[in-house]
Amino acid sequence: MLLFINPDFYLFIIIFLCTNVRKVGMRSRGDSLCNVQVTCLFISGVLGATPVEIEHHLEMGRKLLAAGQLAEALSHYHSAVEGDSKNYLTYYKRAAVFLAMGKSKSALPDLSQAIQLKPDFLAARLQRGNILLKQGNTEEAREDFLAVLNRSPDHEEAHDQLHKADDLELLQEEAHEAHHRGDYFTTVQVLEKVIELSPWDPESRELRAECYIRLGDPRKAIMDLTPATRLRADNRAAFLKLSQLHYSLGDHHDSLSQVRECLKLDQDDKECFVHYKQVKKLSKQLDSAEELILEQRYQEATEKYESVMRTEPNVAFYTNKAKERICFCLVKMKSAEEAVDICSEAHQREPQNIHILRDRAEAYILQQEYEKAVEDYQEAREFDQENQELREGLERAQKLLKQSRKRDYYKILGVSRSANKQEIIKAYRKLAQQWHPDNFQSEADKKEAEKKFIDIASAKEVLTNPEMRQKVDSGEDPLDPENQQGGGGGREWPFGFNPFEGGNFHFKFHQH
Repeated sequence: MLLFINPDFYLFIIIFLCTNVRKVGMRSRGDSLCNVQVTCLFISGVLGATPVEIEHHLEMGRKLLAAGQLAEALSHYHSAVEGDSKNYLTYYKRAAVFLAMGKSKSALPDLSQAIQLKPDFLAARLQRGNILLKQGNTEEAREDFLAVLNRSPDHEEAHDQLHKADDLELLQEEAHEAHHRGDYFTTVQVLEKVIELSPWDPESRELRAECYIRLGDPRKAIMDLTPATRLRADNRAAFLKLSQLHYSLGDHHDSLSQVRECLKLDQDDKECFVHYKQVKKLSKQLDSAEELILEQRYQEATEKYESVMRTEPNVAFYTNKAKERICFCLVKMKSAEEAVDICSEAHQREPQNIHILRDRAEAYILQQEYEKAVEDYQEAREFDQENQELREGLERAQKLLKQSRKRDYYKILGVSRSANKQEIIKAYRKLAQQWHPDNFQSEADKKEAEKKFIDIASAKEVLTNPEMRQKVDSGEDPLDPENQQGGGGGREWPFGFNPFEGGNFHFKFHQH
């Protein structure tokens, strides 16, 4: 009856289906696109295909396959199959293209159809058995190899593959027994041999992934679960587990990507959706915090990382990361005391984290505790000898320590290393009034006061001069006689000026 319906009706169906390939493909995974193409070509085939046209498609398919143009070859074999659905060879050849494209699941139906049309077709039997063996289906694979041997008892490959099927079955049993008794290390060792024989078996990979998780090696679990997601048509469980593993390791972007794959398969999957909301929220906070740091908005970044710890208090990685970055921000904000506390807490959590050691060293420098800064930089360098930033930081801390043992201008004035010019001048005026020699009676006291006064005035001149202060902050003493041409020694007035030479001199300080 179909042949008497108006051909325009068939054309309408073809156009409708083939123009909706994208929508169909979006709702399903795997080989859905090829299945729709087959449907389109089937309807075309109903309209008729001559033997000459079929032979042309077969010949073109053969040439394109030989040239490695697999997609084009597949298209011609689709046409050949639908033009003559009783030809077992066309199914077999199309299966060969599917296998060349790495689509073993799509090849199986074609091989089964070829065998149904020609039960004594040994090549198809052997090929199907090989695929079933690689998928871990030992029972059905054994049936195919035995069928080949029944018709060809001396078939060498069938004998070899039958032995492999027997070996695989024994190994699978051994792996499950080891897993049942909780011997995960042995299970992993046995599954190594299992997966070598059946690399397309998702169950073995998922079982080994579970063992790796129990053995505390989530990275290896990820390496097994990733291919497992492609070996099942709908493997939402594997995508969710992958997302959770990435999340626990701090790979929040990868975690988000994997849970989205789960939702593509079923947007109403409750477990995936709940996890997706959590990962998306945390990922957004982490990205936002790093953007704020790049913009040097350190206070806001600190607050954002505090939000991260509230969002995910149970995964150690995120708390550790937040404390590390808050430590960094506090140093940048020159909140030295608070930075030391947070950095020390972060260091306890991650003793070998060189970034935390570096930042705490900088906080110690802000506090003028140079020995501790040197110790932190030295410890950090033990973990990374090649890091240039650590080497330069250590050299600077050592210079500052050496300088502090001679003359520390910040300590002389009693100001922090982050003090501004107004704070420096204010401290200078206060100390200059206190230590002015005219305030003392005995000659010995006057001499001591003069020395103090010189140091105070020197500190003020150095720290209010941007170039000289920069040298001080890099660990140099711009007034050190060793750094001056011609040498010299003792305390000297900056720029060669001494107000005490040439008679009595009285300072008058004006309050502004």
